[in-house]
Amino acid sequence: MPTYEYACASCGHNFEQFQLITARPLRKCPRCGEDSLQRLIGAGGGIIFRGSGFYQTDYRSESYKKGAAAEQKASAGSDGGTKSTKGPAPHTTKKPRSNGETAAA
Repeated sequence: MPTYEYACASCGHNFEQFQLITARPLRKCPRCGEDSLQRLIGAGGGIIFRGSGFYQTDYRSESYKKGAAAEQKASAGSDGGTKSTKGPAPHTTKKPRSNGETAAA
């Protein structure tokens, strides 16, 4: 549901109202009670695209996808087929300090 901005022509009261798109515009001012409200034209809400590669990977042609796959295969084959067998870094824990102790450098 959008938020609409209203202004009263009689008393100058400005406010925002959260309404359905299908709802009729308000006419009566909540401050002065006059039927002189006008719905103001706003800038609208901005559209936010979240996620990586919205335009980089969506709607690509088949030839582009085939070329990218071939390039990825070529780069995977150039490392000689050796993969690192190292495990994750060991987890270290720190002993909590009591009130009178200072950290050793």
